[in-house]
Amino acid sequence: MANQDNDPPVQIDIGNEELVINNKYETLSIANDVLIGIFFFAGSILFYFKPLEFWAVTLFVLGSIDFLLRPIIRMARKIHLKRLGRRDDSGSQYY
Repeated sequence: MANQDNDPPVQIDIGNEELVINNKYETLSIANDVLIGIFFFAGSILFYFKPLEFWAVTLFVLGSIDFLLRPIIRMARKIHLKRLGRRDDSGSQYY
């Protein structure tokens, strides 16, 4: 079955195993959402301890930056920049 988003899987060899990531933009979006949850959860816990308040604020800032990445990931999924081969004087295309 052909991939409807024209998003080929990423395959990474790890020893005798192969990691296959299908729908890389959706996977990236899910991983980003997990990071958002971790940053805000850890930041919330750290606010209970006054000496760790700096790190709590830092984690909230990182979580906020991750929230900004969400629409960027969605946009990247919709818009792809493809490398176009250059043409020489004869009109033939090369890469």
